[in-house]
Amino acid sequence: MVSNLTLGVFVMSDQIMSIGMVKELTGLSERQIRYYEEKQLVFPARTKGGSRRYSFEDVKKIQEIHRKLKEGYNTYELKIKSRRQSNVI
Repeated sequence: MVSNLTLGVFVMSDQIMSIGMVKELTGLSERQIRYYEEKQLVFPARTKGGSRRYSFEDVKKIQEIHRKLKEGYNTYELKIKSRRQSNVI
C-alpha cells in the first residue's frame, strides 16, 4: 500500500507513475489496474505513445476501489457512487 511518506516528494496533480510503478506500490496486478480503468472507475492520463500515467490521487482511488471490492461492493455500484459524488457541488 502507498503511504503519504512514500510519495511525499511528488506533486499530487502530476501524472508521474507508470502502471508498473502503481503495481509495485499497491500490490495489485497490472491486469487488475487495467480492469478498473476498463470499468470506468479510474481515468489515468496517457502519453502521446499511449502509455498510462497515474497521479498520487489515481493511486489513492485505486486503493479505495480495491478495498471496496474486497468489502463486497461490485464495480457497477462503485461507478454509480463515483458519478453521484462528482455531481455534488
